[in-house]
Amino acid sequence: MNRIPTLDIRRFSQPASAGDRDAFVAELGAAYREWGFAGIRGHGIPTAQIDASYDVFKRFFGLPEAVKMQYHVAGSGGARGYTPFGVETAKDSKHFDLKEFWHVGREIPRDSKYADVMPPNLWPQEIPEFREQAYGLYQSLDQLGSRVLSALALHIGLDESYFADKTNSGNSILRPIHYPPITSDDIPNERAGAHEDINLITLLVGASAEGLEVRSRKGEWVPFTADADTIVVNIGDMLQRLTNHVYPSTTHRVVNPPGEKARQPRYSTPFFLHPNPDFLIDVLPSCVSGDNPSRYPEAITAHGYLEERLREIKLK
Repeated sequence: MNRIPTLDIRRFSQPASAGDRDAFVAELGAAYREWGFAGIRGHGIPTAQIDASYDVFKRFFGLPEAVKMQYHVAGSGGARGYTPFGVETAKDSKHFDLKEFWHVGREIPRDSKYADVMPPNLWPQEIPEFREQAYGLYQSLDQLGSRVLSALALHIGLDESYFADKTNSGNSILRPIHYPPITSDDIPNERAGAHEDINLITLLVGASAEGLEVRSRKGEWVPFTADADTIVVNIGDMLQRLTNHVYPSTTHRVVNPPGEKARQPRYSTPFFLHPNPDFLIDVLPSCVSGDNPSRYPEAITAHGYLEERLREIKLK
């Protein structure tokens, strides 16, 4: 397998036969074992919905800096609202990423037991449609992520619904990102330095723009520019830990394009699917064997793990 596979998830949710559903689960599991990445098409999220979301995100990032900074919550780790350019830094990197972004979280009742770690959303008043478009995309990606997790659960011998009650109040984040035009050719910074994601899985809308590269098991950087109808889904560190590295959280980056392409902005929108904050990440017994002994004797809560990692990437 020398390129990252793209699979049609309708084979799982609307299979032509039971055999096709089983084959999809096997192929998806194999893709993630090998790459930690796969393209997902047939996902049912209309192109018009994605385009409308991108339109409001671009309009927000086009606002004056002083307006955007009104939505920056200092000391919050960027949990909600705006994080300005030059803050996030890939773990162990000397140079900050060339991006600014916005965070949308799950809407929960303010008397929820998770309210202290899942603050209310902020919404830019300058763009009235922002809330409807952003949260609509959030919900669509959340539902798609649940389908992917159902297939992965079957692949490692769990019940199809294993993740349902562990992610239904997950501290998941939609992150519209703007990578501004690059005006200098000799900067050491990358649009996004080499990193792994923190969460269970990430669903990326807008990987049809060049720049995303995935590091193969041989250590080679493999470009992954998906078709416009494809959402890229990759494994994060929490799922890697839960599955004892059966599903690897693969290093990836967003490189600066060559020449004139660097003078163009780039936009992308990942959805980081997290478990419920009090979910205990403890290695699954089905993922431990003589060949793969448990690497993590101690469990950790999803929220505890998230806090640890946010400090490492300079958001806290």
